[in-house]
Amino acid sequence: MFQTTLRLLFVAFSVLLTACQQDQPRQAAYPRPEIDPDPVVDFLSPEESMETFHLPEGYKVELVASEPMINEPVAITWDANGRLYVAQMDTYMQDIDGNDQGMPWSKIMRLEDEDGDGKMDKSTVFIDSLVLPRVIQAVGDGLIVQETYYRHFWLYRDMDGDGVAEDKKLLLEDNGMDRSNLEHQPGSMLWNIDNWLYLSKGNLRYRYTSGTLEVDTMRSPPNGQWGLTQDETGRMYYSSAGGEVPALGYQIHPIYGDLEMNGKWEPGFEKVWPVIGTPDVQGGPRRLREDGTLNHFTASCGQTLFLGDRLDAYGDLFIPEPVGRLVRRAKVENREGKIVLSNAYENTEFLAATDANFRPVDTKVGPDGCLYVVDMYRGIIQEGNWVRKGSYLRPVVERKELDKNIGKGRIYRIVHEDAAPTAKDKLLDQSTTALLRYLSHPNGWYRMQAQKLIIHRQDKSILPQLKEMATETKPWFGGGDQDFGLQRLHVLWTLEGLGELDRDLLVEMLGDDDPRVRAAAIRNTEPYLSQGDQQILDVLSERVDDPSKDVQIQLSLSMRSSKDPVAKEVIHQLMKNDRHNMVLASVGEVGLTEEPPIVEQLMNKHKLLPGGRKRSLVSGYYIYQGLCADCHGKDGNGLGDIAPPLVGSPRVKGHWMIPTKILLNGLQGPIDDKSYTGAMIAMKEQDNKWIADVLTYIRTELNGQSPVSLWQVNNARKQSEEREYPWTLEELYPKK
Repeated sequence: MFQTTLRLLFVAFSVLLTACQQDQPRQAAYPRPEIDPDPVVDFLSPEESMETFHLPEGYKVELVASEPMINEPVAITWDANGRLYVAQMDTYMQDIDGNDQGMPWSKIMRLEDEDGDGKMDKSTVFIDSLVLPRVIQAVGDGLIVQETYYRHFWLYRDMDGDGVAEDKKLLLEDNGMDRSNLEHQPGSMLWNIDNWLYLSKGNLRYRYTSGTLEVDTMRSPPNGQWGLTQDETGRMYYSSAGGEVPALGYQIHPIYGDLEMNGKWEPGFEKVWPVIGTPDVQGGPRRLREDGTLNHFTASCGQTLFLGDRLDAYGDLFIPEPVGRLVRRAKVENREGKIVLSNAYENTEFLAATDANFRPVDTKVGPDGCLYVVDMYRGIIQEGNWVRKGSYLRPVVERKELDKNIGKGRIYRIVHEDAAPTAKDKLLDQSTTALLRYLSHPNGWYRMQAQKLIIHRQDKSILPQLKEMATETKPWFGGGDQDFGLQRLHVLWTLEGLGELDRDLLVEMLGDDDPRVRAAAIRNTEPYLSQGDQQILDVLSERVDDPSKDVQIQLSLSMRSSKDPVAKEVIHQLMKNDRHNMVLASVGEVGLTEEPPIVEQLMNKHKLLPGGRKRSLVSGYYIYQGLCADCHGKDGNGLGDIAPPLVGSPRVKGHWMIPTKILLNGLQGPIDDKSYTGAMIAMKEQDNKWIADVLTYIRTELNGQSPVSLWQVNNARKQSEEREYPWTLEELYPKK
């Protein structure tokens, strides 16, 4: 039950601490050096490159691996024994035109630190002959992999201990091809604390069960690009380079949709502070300050919510920005249930380099409790569509010879002088009973690895201990000062993953002292609510006055699972109790709205369209929300300086040939006397049906115009099949 006095004291202390912290002005991380607006792009050795790094006092960088051990690294993951898997895109932009980019010449390397000094000693080609791998996730003694352009998921395993995967098993078969630009495809996979696997883009999630992947569809989740991370409760953080959005999707869990709040960032958060001139920015001069440095996030990716225990940064969000040659450290503040991000430093970044080839693209917490940074280390970072002939970037790349520095890569470890990295425990070699103690480990890496491994083994022999731990108030990992509420949180989700979270225990955990546990318990009542369980509904109704706003918000979200009118009353009461809380208001408004599924809405609204055209419209909706909305907005009204509105656009509403040509070959130059940082890239690699479907949605649903047919797309394609460059408005509308 609630310990009211202790809780009120804790709340009062938290408010006082927050007020004190807010009174302290942010400090610069380091003195900013003199800026070279047009730097020389020279290849530097890892040691020379590290000399160009700027970090706050007390932090230092250590080299973990570099070429020739690794080349073109883009993503990393560890297995439970601390072996590091590195996805390499060996064919990415090997020349300015991106020739042979789709060839199966990429690899996944396995690196091992054999003497425990933090530097990798052994490297093997774990998997060869891949197409631009980015989606990787270690499970048990295997590695889940998805290649760019393909939708299959495979599980690879090393069967004889030589570091090479001999066993390849198809986990999920999907023969469809994703022909969109690789930057518009999923770039990361995350095993969430809720035991589902999420991708950085798309409305599907997956559950690894008995050697297969179970698929579930989410309703309108956030769409990111490269990178996906979670906090200790499973709150996920996406990013969108194309939309120039460094962090999104973190107000509510994506299974409930996408909620973006005004004020989610402190003012100025979108500004970045490189220590080197960045002439190679896609947005051109308008994205540069007078000193030649990048003025806004434009390539955020590979973010990590730090849950390690060897840096004084627990709970902070680290966001790489490869165009700016920097890594942002964001403070994450919970303001009555609303998550707000701010730069940890005044007009500086956590890590910034004057080496023009430093390209941080991924970050992860390691088993040693430190932060790891993946540096693709190359000259050109943008994909070929953004450096085509006629683009702003191409002459910059040619002048600086950015396309010449390829085939390299580094991985660094960030450590602090006051906390030495810890030794790695090999969890794969331990019994399931021994894994239980790691569920309360101060390093979140161990907590998640132990949970994953217990669920992967499906060893039910430890159920008595797990259920005992579910209500214990003392951690198993020793030390009275640890956050033992996290132990109960991981125990809850571990029981869920084993299919053993029984109803009585769940009801008991609804009254846990820790709001993180109560919120997770509420979420796990949703199957009972959907089945009309009156007792569960009655118990949850009593939580309406819970002192935690996070719990109240979760209660409102979970009440959507019930069809009972009482659930609507609970949602309404939550909104009424705190009329000024915008998260509760936004979540509650959706919960109170009787809204049919989007497919049904579209079908009913356009019921006079022939059946084939309606199916095309629905297909176009999903394409639009999964890709186009990143730049043009979910409602088609544009996103500031990123891309123009499509609603009401004379190009879209006019003759069907114009938007079809634009979609096939792209568009460059000012639009309606305004310049945009985003470029409309060519989509001609997509088939005619894909083009027709998305144009049908944009023209019909967003603008009330006629659909586009396959023959029309084919006609437009023939007219421009020899064209290599994006269109300009002057070419599309020649003066007579």
